Formats: sequence, C-alpha cells, structure tokens
Amino acid sequence: MQSPLLHLLILAGIAIFLILRLRNVLGTREGFEKPQVPETAARAPRPDFEVIEGGPDHDITDYVEEGSKAADALAAMKRVEPSFSVTEFVQGARGAYEMIILGFDKGNLSEIEPYLAEDVFETFVDVVSQREDQGLTVQSEFIGVREIALADADFAKDTGRAEITMRFVGELTSVVKDREGNVIEGSSTTSKRQKDTWTFARTMGSDDPNWLLVATDA
Repeated sequence: MQSPLLHLLILAGIAIFLILRLRNVLGTREGFEKPQVPETAARAPRPDFEVIEGGPDHDITDYVEEGSKAADALAAMKRVEPSFSVTEFVQGARGAYEMIILGFDKGNLSEIEPYLAEDVFETFVDVVSQREDQGLTVQSEFIGVREIALADADFAKDTGRAEITMRFVGELTSVVKDREGNVIEGSSTTSKRQKDTWTFARTMGSDDPNWLLVATDA
C-alpha cells in the first residue's frame, strides 16, 4: 500500500504543472495596459463634440450684441449664404480700408475703382481732380489700423442686399505739398489718427463676392 505522503506529492506536482501551463497560455499583465471598454461605452458619443442646436453663433456675437438688430441682419445674411463669415468680412474690410485710403491719397483711383460704388468713385474723382488743379500732392504712409468695430448691419430680404457699417481708427503719416514741393499741411515724421465710418454693401447669394464701399462718413 502506497504512502499517503506519496499521493500528496503526486497531486502537488500535477497542480504545479497545470498552473505553469495556464500561465504560459494567458500571459501576465504588466504596466499601463488599456482595460477593455464595454461595447456600449465605446459607442457612446463624445460630449466635447456635441452640437447644441439654437446656441449663439460666436461668429456674430463676437462683433455685435446677441439679439440686436445688427445680429439679426447678420444671421439673415448667413441663411441666404451659409458660407458667409463675419470674421472673414471684418478681416477683408481692414485690408480694404488701408488699400482705399492709400489709393485715394496717391490718386491711384483706377486701382481701387472695383471696390467702390459708382457714386463714391465719382466723389473721389472730383476731389482728386480739384487737388490736381490746385497743384497739390499727398504723400502718405499707412502705419496700421488701431481700432476696428462692426457698428451696424442691415439686410433687405426682398432684394438680398446686405449693408455692413464699420468704424475704423487708422494711424498714418500724411503730407500735403504745393507745386513747388513746399509742405503746407501734415508731417512725414509725426503720425496722426484718422477716424472713419464706412458702409460696405453686397447682394448675398450673388456670384460676385466683392463688397463695395457705398458710403463714407468721417
């Protein structure tokens, strides 16, 4: 008859053998191993990208008060032309302001004519012509736009005509000289700040992407 101790040793050996085989099959987890995610949790929407319908349009409220007449007009423009961006318009208006100011001062009206309404262009032509008749020349250097604000907006639903009024504070040097080259106004070394209120207009949804300067009010 075999000893009970022998039976225990045999059983212990078998148990150790099975544990070692099981360890080799399953392996061990070490380090920051990513836990398994339940299928329902994996398919859940990410809250960071949730779109809330009816929320404020920051492309509008960054420039005008929410619920104001101007905000309603800008929203109406976007409904007609979804690609319209107020931010891009403001950036374009900044560039147009500098270009038109310099074009007017230097008398290069042909370069800025595509961005002016017909009556505004005719007014510019009259002023430049009077200046030339008097033998006056203007030398200016644009330093930058110090302030810019969207002052008002209007939209005519029946025609699709949109108007946006901008306020600018530009800084520049400007010198006016007579026929003999004598400085009669301004300074080439001292800058001045110039305030302007300009209105741009365009028909929303049209093929022409250009906004025209339709009114100026310094």
